[in-house]
Amino acid sequence: MSIDTYKLTSMEEPSDEVLEQLMREAAEEASQTNREATIRFFEEIKQAAAAY
Repeated sequence: MSIDTYKLTSMEEPSDEVLEQLMREAAEEASQTNREATIRFFEEIKQAAAAY
């Protein structure tokens, strides 16, 4: 089983390697999303401050 063929709905447990890769990819995506949200937040704060 590989990351490309594993389905989360499968009744079969993923191997440790596949699970590790799934978790790594999820963590990377969450980190990227967090960075983007932080940038947007501070941009909105700057825009609000400039409006006053």
